[in-house]
Amino acid sequence: MNPQASKATVFRALHARTRPFLIPNPWDRGSAMILESMGFEALATTSLGLANVLGERDVTLRQVIDNCREICEATRLPVNADLENGFADEPREAAKAIRLACEAGAVGGSIEDSTGDAAMPIYDFNLAVERVQAAVEVARSLPVSFMLTARAENFLHGRKDMDDTIRRLQAFEAAGADVLYAPGLYSLTEIRAVTSTLKKPFNLVMGFADPTLTLDQLGEAGVRRVSIGGGLNRVALKAFMDAAKQMRDGNFGFITSMAPMAEVRGAFQRPAKP
Repeated sequence: MNPQASKATVFRALHARTRPFLIPNPWDRGSAMILESMGFEALATTSLGLANVLGERDVTLRQVIDNCREICEATRLPVNADLENGFADEPREAAKAIRLACEAGAVGGSIEDSTGDAAMPIYDFNLAVERVQAAVEVARSLPVSFMLTARAENFLHGRKDMDDTIRRLQAFEAAGADVLYAPGLYSLTEIRAVTSTLKKPFNLVMGFADPTLTLDQLGEAGVRRVSIGGGLNRVALKAFMDAAKQMRDGNFGFITSMAPMAEVRGAFQRPAKP
């Protein structure tokens, strides 16, 4: 079995466990290697984290795929790609992003029903389902067991319509999506309302959920995968900005909070090839 196929097998098995697994979101090669060295079992890319690193408000499909390839090449862990809405409206065009992510080394990827248009932020229901169907068709044609995540984005765009969100997730599930995802859910009540209606694994992003929730509580609520989106990147940027403000004001107390160089370098060490 080739390395990517092995990663795909491991990734699928993680979703079958009773206790949810953590899938943090690195934004570049170094952050991916650090997370691997800390014992995480899988990783997911973050388009927001990438945009922040590039100093852009938005990213392109090419930038996302290049970043995905960089992270996949840096780690031995399974990687799930954040592909936004596939960077296209038409179903088959958007689904091309799934193949590109696999070619870059990913063993999973997500497609969302957000349009990118503030005036009409969510795709019409029928079109949203057609887009997932097209993505599933591509995923099933790939040489590895690629896991497709389908996302219902209502809650991130001011449409806190639980009935419509559940309807969409159920339709995505019926269309063949392997994992379901509704970013923006906050409470255990909201989470249970969604997971209780689904048969496939559900991904919760903690960047928008109640931060006091524990992994055990999420597991009891039916969550099988926990990501953080751009959260780790934003935490790193906050530390950077706070330290820069101190330096600007002529103070250097932040030096005591620096990461130990030996620990960082240790994460970048790779065993010699035989």
